[in-house]
Amino acid sequence: MFHLISRIARLFARRHGANSGVARQLMERAESRAGRNPLQARQLRRAAYAYLSVVR
Repeated sequence: MFHLISRIARLFARRHGANSGVARQLMERAESRAGRNPLQARQLRRAAYAYLSVVR
């Protein structure tokens, strides 16, 4: 499921240009932490979604 969410975030990053750089970075960090710290990964994903909802 995370793979799907990651692809959606990348799609938003392409559409919104530089403004979504923050969301993309958050999703990339979440992906790197998913195996080691799932709680932190979930928090980073939520932060990315919140950022995208504000930027829209």
